[in-house]
Amino acid sequence: MEYCLEVIKENDPSGFLQISDALIRRVHLTEDQWGKGTLSPRMTTDFDLNLDSAPLLQSIHQLDFMQMKLPAPPILQLEECCTHNNSATLSWKQPPLSTVQVEGYILELDDGNGGQFREVYVGKETMCTVDGLHFNSTYSARVKAFNKTGVSPYSKTLVLQTSEDSEPEEQALTFPVPLERLPLRRSSPFSSTLNLQNSFPGRSYFELRSSSHQMSLHSSLQSLNSAVDIKKMVAVAWFSFDPSTAHSDIIFSNDNLTVTCNSYDDRVVLGKTGFSKGLHYWELSIDRYDNHPDPAFGVARMDVLKDVMLGKDDKAWAMYVDNNRSWFMHNNSHTNRTEGGITKGATVGILLDLTRRTLTFSINEDQQGPVAFENMEGIFFPAVSLNRNVQVTLHTGLPVPDFYNARGSLQ
Repeated sequence: MEYCLEVIKENDPSGFLQISDALIRRVHLTEDQWGKGTLSPRMTTDFDLNLDSAPLLQSIHQLDFMQMKLPAPPILQLEECCTHNNSATLSWKQPPLSTVQVEGYILELDDGNGGQFREVYVGKETMCTVDGLHFNSTYSARVKAFNKTGVSPYSKTLVLQTSEDSEPEEQALTFPVPLERLPLRRSSPFSSTLNLQNSFPGRSYFELRSSSHQMSLHSSLQSLNSAVDIKKMVAVAWFSFDPSTAHSDIIFSNDNLTVTCNSYDDRVVLGKTGFSKGLHYWELSIDRYDNHPDPAFGVARMDVLKDVMLGKDDKAWAMYVDNNRSWFMHNNSHTNRTEGGITKGATVGILLDLTRRTLTFSINEDQQGPVAFENMEGIFFPAVSLNRNVQVTLHTGLPVPDFYNARGSLQ
């Protein structure tokens, strides 16, 4: 082939004529070699293939086929469902005779005003506590189970009444909740933050509805304890400070009712209970007051800044006060300087009226300045900011002070 290529490259036609005969003989010789099978394969095209299917057949025979079915509707356990302040604990289980596998549950709650249901928990737990509900409101709850096949029908609808008032633990009417179980606690119906906390006893008022789908069952508080006169319970809320949301520099004592700080900078601590409806009043007594600091008292959102004075951001409404005077502050705006300060032993009162949407402060039972803030809407948590020079104790479950009624604010 190389020889032919070299000949073809020759520019002189006469040179090609000189070797043309030899080239033709060479081509014929090569053609004869191909035709006589010189390049035929040396191995046969036939081969043997043995396929061992025994292990596969054995595996197929060992398979266990079953028909997947939808789960049965869960059963709400009324003896473990309760309300406490503005929280509700719900517990459920699968029907005893159900053999269908369940992968998880979906808990739904309405908005407390008969609105649409929305999911507040999805997971494998069978107990959930929902915080941040409205006081003195009626909520409907239901739960359904799910697996790979789909979602079960809803359980019967449970109607819970959150507390208009919350009494101390020694007065609480309780439904027994096993302490060894850890209910799943959700911070609010619209929050994705979940954490485990010990279950708590609480006073419950609920009914189980089912017409074509609902039935009616009221829990009777009087039958649980006929000696307790429910009508005498005043509309007040009991709560303490919340270590889980406070700044790490805050120091707690006295069952989380007394707080101070180990820093010279202001640090924020919130109450455990959020308010969105009604009239609420609480006080803080000044246990220690050194070097004339400026503690701040008021209300805040859950996501308020915890490392600055209360009222520095737009998530808090506060009154900060020294030994001579006070100011109102929201979003770092200082207003209404008022004479009169605090000392050791003084009492600061906070009155949150969500009916009139106002926030008012007092010092030693006298109103401090005008109405501090108006147009208050949403969920507010009691809040304090202080440093290491101050120690305060929280007092809750208090009636509305006389100065508020005397000025006709409720009329």
